[in-house]
Amino acid sequence: MKSMLFVRFILGLALVVMMLAPFTFLVPKPVAIVTEAEVVPAVVVVPVVASVKIIEQPLHKVDLPDFGAIYDIATKKRQFFDFIRPAIEAKNNQLSQERSELEYWHEQISLGLGLSTEQQTSLQALSKAYRINKDASTFQQINDLLVRVDIIPTSLVLVQAANESAWGTSRFARIGLNFFGIWCYKEGCGMVPSGRNAGAQHEVAAFESVDAAVSGYFNNINKHNAYHVFRTIRAELRGQDQPLDAEILAAGLLPYSERGAHYVLDITDMLRHNQRYFFEPDGQQTALAD
Repeated sequence: MKSMLFVRFILGLALVVMMLAPFTFLVPKPVAIVTEAEVVPAVVVVPVVASVKIIEQPLHKVDLPDFGAIYDIATKKRQFFDFIRPAIEAKNNQLSQERSELEYWHEQISLGLGLSTEQQTSLQALSKAYRINKDASTFQQINDLLVRVDIIPTSLVLVQAANESAWGTSRFARIGLNFFGIWCYKEGCGMVPSGRNAGAQHEVAAFESVDAAVSGYFNNINKHNAYHVFRTIRAELRGQDQPLDAEILAAGLLPYSERGAHYVLDITDMLRHNQRYFFEPDGQQTALAD
């Protein structure tokens, strides 16, 4: 009997053990700890292309001051005007001499006196240079020349040079001594504008000297048909024995810029605000009117 009870006890115990074994002897699997992986950005290899800056070489041999390096405005203005003024005055002196000769010839003709062979040759050369009708009478040729062969107030030329060249710092001034924005139309005659429209063929003229650049400006004003009004105003002032006032003459510069009236207003404004810089180095003032 006891043995039967013992067997039952063992069987019961075995049954309990069998029932508890999966939970008692089962070793739990370690919990996998998932950490946020470090994100390494993909490295994009971009080929490095060496940037080569092409330095445009000057088309002249003039020792041009570095006006862009002058940070004091008053100093920059004075040095720019002092730099370009001698060429302007030299051209005006030349024109004054030619004009005096024309006036003398005009007086001779008015008195019924003819011109000498030498004077006639000089007249023909001037008529050709200033595009005067060679078939016109001698008297008419002289009259037409007196409208064209004349000075331009130094102050007006100075402020136009400053306006057009950004006080001597523009590319065209530095590379080609073009202080006046003068165009040319023969391939290779100057510098190609970076913003030139497709199909356009003009270039910005390059000059070898400051004298040549100033002469180019004077030739433009005194010869080109676009400045007929400018020359007419100047002739009217001469006819009335009035001084050549720079501000009055500026009204004839409407065709000089696409900005038209706004350009003229800029020029007259510059004439008024830069008068103190029109003084010569020796203290003598360059007159607004001649």
